Amino acid sequence: MVPATGAPAPATFTNPLLPVGADPWSIYHDGYYYYTNTTGDNLTLWKTKNLADLKNAEHRVVWTPPAKGPNSGHIWAPELHFLRGKWYLYYAADAGDNPSHRLWVLENASPDPLLGTWTDRGKLADPAADMWAIDGSVFLNNGKLYLIWSGWDGRVNGRQDIYLAPMKNPWTLAGPRVRISTPTYDWERNGDLHGPNDPPHVAVNEGPEVIRHGNKLFLVYSASGCWTDFYVLGMLTANANSDLRKAASWTKTPTPVFQQSPENKVYAPGHNSFFTSPDGKENWLLYHANSAPDQGCGPKRTPRMQRFTWRPDGTPDFGQPVPAEQVLAVPSGQ
Repeated sequence: MVPATGAPAPATFTNPLLPVGADPWSIYHDGYYYYTNTTGDNLTLWKTKNLADLKNAEHRVVWTPPAKGPNSGHIWAPELHFLRGKWYLYYAADAGDNPSHRLWVLENASPDPLLGTWTDRGKLADPAADMWAIDGSVFLNNGKLYLIWSGWDGRVNGRQDIYLAPMKNPWTLAGPRVRISTPTYDWERNGDLHGPNDPPHVAVNEGPEVIRHGNKLFLVYSASGCWTDFYVLGMLTANANSDLRKAASWTKTPTPVFQQSPENKVYAPGHNSFFTSPDGKENWLLYHANSAPDQGCGPKRTPRMQRFTWRPDGTPDFGQPVPAEQVLAVPSGQ
């Protein structure tokens, strides 16, 4: 990418990528990265050839929620996907109160998702289990499309689990939800609350994202409450040829795979996504984190990215969160 000044694009960058931005997501398509994150009150897309230069990227609000209704409030964790020749935006929203949070999807046939018309495809839910749901993501495996998300077992808050369901098309489920992860380890269960309208404790699995390497699928998720500094990334592994609808197909790694680094002044890293460098040779982790302790789930969270590698056994090695302002090389092939 060459800036308008004609100067060569920088070969290095530093985190954070933006001054604010939780739940970062990106997709590479036809030479551009499209990026989005939680704004809370709309869906905004960024377009750039260089994610390291996100702060200078073209960006646009592509959807504003209705003034009232079931998807009018608390717009969280959007993801942009290109499926079957069209763009789809998945997001969580509610009617103004958290228990009504559900997943929703928009569709756009424009080649450029910053342009065209976004059509509301409605709510994504299993009719037999229309429960609280956030952090929806979709992935293709062996030609089949799946939805994964964080949800409640019932109608009352207290625990968030990871669910999976097959999809008939990008806006319709093809079968019932299956719970594939629940917070069982101590590091997944940091979540005391003290608000008058909150439950005393919530154990959390949320923000699921899938990456395939060889014949393995790695589902990386966020664990413990985002309001704690103990927000971390955990991981489930499945054989890509197994029946993903069976919880027994997924094996949980017993320790976090990415966590806070007080020595590097990075706290509560989580809600990640993945991308590859423009030349396809490098794998990168995109995530949000705080720069000081006790900053919680609010506007202090900033998007960051760093390269990761693969161990000899084929599992991802995310390393430690790098300090803010550490100089890093931009993704290869830039």
